[in-house]
Amino acid sequence: MSADYRFRSTWWLPSAPADRVFDALVDLESYPRWWPDVRSVRRLDQDTAELVCRSRLPYRIVIAMHRERQDLVAGHVRVGLSGDLEGFLTGDLQPVGAGTRLVITQQVRARKPLLRKLNVVARPFFRANHEWMMRRGHRGLAAYLARR
Repeated sequence: MSADYRFRSTWWLPSAPADRVFDALVDLESYPRWWPDVRSVRRLDQDTAELVCRSRLPYRIVIAMHRERQDLVAGHVRVGLSGDLEGFLTGDLQPVGAGTRLVITQQVRARKPLLRKLNVVARPFFRANHEWMMRRGHRGLAAYLARR
């Protein structure tokens, strides 16, 4: 079985305008302040940062996120991913009333040896772990934006 994954999450942020959501998304260095599963961020260059993530399962993911497209007017962000996961992540923002709907799409291939080795038997747990991480990110971002 392939170690490829495709995820799609929709986050509804009812009191956050799209420009504020966009600013928070592109500020990778702020992620550890609002997303509990992003343990650290280290800037590698102007367009790339390394993130260390860990959710419920006892492993960490180290990925480099490289900015490929960032367009506030279109409400679109795309980053390339490399490291323990390889692929891309997009964020599409749609203003809805006073809030924003954010659709996050990820298409990745696991490169971390442990994830590849356990893929066949642990795939449902990896998917559940990802869902848990995304829920915590959604709640964290909503709270972060409400405080600002």
